[in-house]
Formats: sequence, C-alpha cells, structure tokens
Amino acid sequence: MTTQFKVCSCNQTMPLDPAAGAALGAALDAGVLHPASQLCRREIGAYLDTLQGVDQVVVGCTQEQALFTEVAQQKETVAPLRFVNIRETGGWGAQAKQALPKMAALLAAAALPDPEPVPTVEYDSGGSVLLVGPAERVLPWAKRLSGQLSVSVLLTSGHAGAMLMERDVPTFSGSQIGIDGWLGAFKVSWQQANPIDLELCTRCNACIEVCPENAIDFNYQINLDACTSHRDCVKACGAIGAIDFQREETQRSGEFDLIFDLSDQPIITLHQPPQGYFAPGADPLKQTDHALQLTQLVGQFSKPKFFVYKEKICAHSRNTTVGCNACIEVCSAAAITHNGNHIKVNPNLCVGCGACTTVCPSGALSYAYPRPTDLGTRIKTMLATYAKAGGTHPALLLHSQEQGLELINRLGRMAATGALQGMPARVMPIDLHHVASVGIDTWLSAICYGASNVLILSTGDEAPQYLAALEQQISFAQTILSALGYQGTHIVLLKAQTPAELDKQLHALTPAQAPGQRALYNIAAEKRGTLDFAFTHLLKYAPTAKEEISMPAGAPFGMIAVNTSACTLCMSCVGACPESALLDNPNMPQLRFIESNCVQCGLCEKTCPENAITLTPRLLLSDAAKKPAVLNEAQPYHCIRCGKPFGTLQMIDNMVSKLSMHGAFAGNIDRLKMCSDCRVIDMMENKKETSILEMKR
Repeated sequence: MTTQFKVCSCNQTMPLDPAAGAALGAALDAGVLHPASQLCRREIGAYLDTLQGVDQVVVGCTQEQALFTEVAQQKETVAPLRFVNIRETGGWGAQAKQALPKMAALLAAAALPDPEPVPTVEYDSGGSVLLVGPAERVLPWAKRLSGQLSVSVLLTSGHAGAMLMERDVPTFSGSQIGIDGWLGAFKVSWQQANPIDLELCTRCNACIEVCPENAIDFNYQINLDACTSHRDCVKACGAIGAIDFQREETQRSGEFDLIFDLSDQPIITLHQPPQGYFAPGADPLKQTDHALQLTQLVGQFSKPKFFVYKEKICAHSRNTTVGCNACIEVCSAAAITHNGNHIKVNPNLCVGCGACTTVCPSGALSYAYPRPTDLGTRIKTMLATYAKAGGTHPALLLHSQEQGLELINRLGRMAATGALQGMPARVMPIDLHHVASVGIDTWLSAICYGASNVLILSTGDEAPQYLAALEQQISFAQTILSALGYQGTHIVLLKAQTPAELDKQLHALTPAQAPGQRALYNIAAEKRGTLDFAFTHLLKYAPTAKEEISMPAGAPFGMIAVNTSACTLCMSCVGACPESALLDNPNMPQLRFIESNCVQCGLCEKTCPENAITLTPRLLLSDAAKKPAVLNEAQPYHCIRCGKPFGTLQMIDNMVSKLSMHGAFAGNIDRLKMCSDCRVIDMMENKKETSILEMKR
C-alpha cells in the first residue's frame, strides 16, 4: 500500500523548497510526497484530496493534529491517518538546512504499521474516596468533593478552626495509617487512638459542656494532654457509647477506590505511588489539580500490561536461595515481590517504567510497550532511511512521551526565534513511555545499525534508582565498545530540565565510531539472543579484535571458577542454575559450563555446599563461549557389591570420613560404599539373617 506524505514548510519557516521536497520524497520507500506551505489554512483542500482513497496518510505536523483529525472525521475518511513532528525536531533551528535526512527518517518511522495490541490491565472505580489528613485541610475538601464522589474522611488531627457539623460523610479518626492497593482496590488500616469514635458520635455537644478541662472542642476529639480522667464525658455520652477510654479493639480498616492524602508527608513514600493515590500535601495548587483528577477517575479504566515474564529463566532464586535481585531493587512502585523461588509482578501496581527489564540479566522480564521487536524495527527503519537520504553520523535521542517530549518541543520553538541552536541535524528523537525501559541490547543494536551515539534524556522526574541502573548498564555497553576499539563515547545519559541545558549538551556531543558495515539482523524478543547478534557484529567489524573483555562488577556476563580440590561433584550447582550454564554429564562424573549462558546471578556460588565456586565478570566473544567446558571431573566410584558406578572417589571418601564415627553407620560403613539398590538389598539380607537368628533362639 502506498503512503501519502503531507509535508508542510509551516508558512515557509522550514527549508522545504521544491528541490528539498524532491530529495525528501526520493528517500521514502513506497510513498508519495505532497509538499505544502500552508497546509492547515490555505491548502487544506489539498489535504482533503489526499484523504479520498484508502492509502495511509502521514502528516508532518503535530501542531494542528486536532484540526486535521476533525476534518478527516467530518469527511468520514477510511484512510489511516498518522502524525509526526518534523518542525521542532529538525525544521526549526540553526542546522535546519542539513536536517533533511532526519525528516525522512521520522516520516518513514511514522509510516510503519501499528504494533500488535498488548494485553491490558483493568481497573474498576466506583468513586469512593478517602480523604486523609488534618481536619483543617480535609473537611473543606470533603464538602467540595461530596457532590461528585462518595467521600469518607480519616482525620489525623483536629484544629480549633475546624468544626464537624452534619454527619454527611463517614468520618473516622486515627493514626498509624497503612495504605495498600491501587485504583479501585485500596485497603486502608488505622488505629482508633482517641477515646471518641467519630462514627458513633452524634455531635450533641454533651461531652463539651461537661468537660472541666475544656479538653474537647468541636472536632470531637479529646486532647489527652489536657484530660485528667474525670470521665464526666463518658457519663454525659451515656448509652450512645461513643466515648471509651478502655477500648480494646482499636484496629480499623476500610476499602476505597481512591485516596486523597492531605497529610504533611505522604503516607505512601514510593517514587511511583499506585494509580488512584494522590498526595498534594499542603500545596493549594496541587490540591486543586489532584482533586480535579480524582473526579475523572470514576468508571472502568485500562492500561497496557507493560511486561512479559518468563519464570523458567528467571535467576532470582532456587530452593529459597536468592541470586539475582536486580528487578526488585530497581522497582520504584513496589510492584515486584519475592514469590517463593521466583518473583511476582503486580500488573496493577506496575507503572511501565521498564527499569526491571533493563536490569534483568536473563531476559526473564521483557518490555511490551513497545515490544523489543517493534522498537527494533522502528530504529532500524529510521537509521536506514537516514543513511539513504545521505545523512552521516546519526544519533538517537531516547526521551519520554511526556516531560521529554515537552522539553524537546520547547527547545524547537526557542530555536525558531534564534534564542537557541535547536536540535542538531544528526539527532533523531525517539519517544518512549519511559527512558528506563530500553537497555543494553537495544543500545548496542542501534550502534550495529549505524548509529554513532545513543542519547538517553533524563528530565529530572525519574527515580534515583533508575538513573543509577542506567548509568551501570551504560558502563557495561561502553566497556564493550571501547575494548573492541570503537573510538568515542557512544552511550550518553543527558540530564537536562531546561531547553538551554538540553541545547548545550546536544551540541557538545561528538560522533563516536560505528561499525563499518550496518547490521542486517533484527532485534529479537529474547534479550540474550539480541546481544549475541550484536556481539558477533561488533566483533566482526571491530577496529581491535578482542575475544575476551574484562567487565565491571555486576555485569551479566562472566565465567565461574571451581576449586577442584574442594568440589565433590555433588551437582547442587547444576540444579540451581536457571540458565543451563552449568551441566552435568550423564555418562561420567563431570561438571561442565557454557559461558554464553551465564548471567552471573550467583546462585551456583551460594548453593555450593563446599564453597568451591567463584564468579568473575568478563565477556568471552570467541566460539568457546558457546561450547561446554569441563570445570571438574573425576573417575567414578564403583559399588563394592555390584560394580556399578554411582559417585566419585572424593565424594565417597568424604562421606565415609564424616559418617564413620556416627552411631547409625558405625556398624554398616560398607553400605556407604554401595549404590542405592545394593544398600537396600544389603539391609533386607541383614534383616532376614537377624530374624532367622531370633527364631533359632
């Protein structure tokens, strides 16, 4: 199917003359370019003509996306419609005249088919909201929101100026508040610390009138510092029973769809709190903004399931021994927990940052929004189109779809006025749900596809552990590239919160060396498979051929060493290895190792009863990494009864040495030297002989 590209010079503010338009069209495969100058105004008719057929239409403008979409809907067109920004990202700026290859790459990527839909996670919110915090903040908001939501309040403190009047909303008081759950399914627990239970209190004021210390006000909570325990209030409350100084059952709980936390410090302190939880604190502007968002969260909602988990290759733990814990440590939403011998990811709590997939050494966790294969196709298409259009030294700028995109657009608009230089012509932006979702397999593949640099934009809203994880993964990637002789800094974490900061950092970068030939492989769904393709390509075209690379601590590549004098070939390590890196030999006592499978999770090291295993991070790029290497072997020990091999000499000697003085074995030490079948036979024969002797007696 032909793609119709509508490209506008935005009233001739971008260098898209007829010659440039022709060059741009020549770089786009299976597409027809329609240049314009005032597409959203005087030339809107030309846009309507393009919508006549069934061909896909790609509009090189996001400024007027709403207008173009509305016009298409009014026309009831069936042509698929897509939009891409080539103005702020390249057409405006000091290097706009050199940005034609980038524009072609962005248009080509926009024309790619939509990825297959991913599974979704569902939420159901009925609009029940719990307001938590001091009375002076909670009560005014309770009145404002009660007409739109089902409001309950949990007061953590009173205030002389706050008065509880009508019992129009369920009202509680308490401390030691715990909140668990997510949108539509929050569970809240607290301790009823004050003698007055606000749910039972009728606000009759009898307690206020009789209290000799004036320890009760219109918050209907007793100031225990002022109270001297006359208990006059208890008598005045009478049969209502709202006041109880001896209350034993103080634990309270409730279930709510939404939480509006107005406490000075948020109760949930996660960097990524669950959806449906809002904690604006004392800031009036944030309170108003969050309250508006609350009112929109009534009904049924869905979001993508951002991850795919393959339990079989997870290196988290085996037999309750924990190995890799990277995903749990990096998650800022507490969505990943230990679940026996594996992890459990709560899709309702997952916010889609993807950092867990980036740090996962085995690929047991992979990102699904987009899938690695879809993102790989996009990157490969952009770099191939860029090269076809004559571009050199391309760089990819990975940024978030919210703060990152806003920062790039602000930079482009300032560049249009000459205030800043704007996006360099060689830098192509790629929007992601979150920048932490892309890791070493994609970065190195981009370099293999011809990218000189891969830039990751941090705008300051990322969790600290995300940035630490990215920096560590960047160190792994850069170590490999530098060791193979590729000159320059290829992977860069940019930290910018203003257009000026971003502008300065982008123009300070220099192109790094890429392989002399662009790779043809496609990024695979399996992380280790993609890395294998990337390593092979990088080694083939490396300026410095090097088959063994020393890696920093924590790298997911390496070897293990076995102390053969201590190893008994018990094969506990083989059973613990989740990646089939350690193997036994069914024909003889032998421990073998396939280095390319090893993720350095440490389970073998922690499981070994003899402490005979140590790990060493390195990257072996030769064919030997994929072949089983013998780490330890021994001649088999033969059963003294039937002659069948069943263990090793060292193992049997150790066992005999340790158990020979044990009372249970002292008289039957030879059984330790028999195979399992012969032990049973020997026991039965001994039992029979004993029975015959007893009968003779």
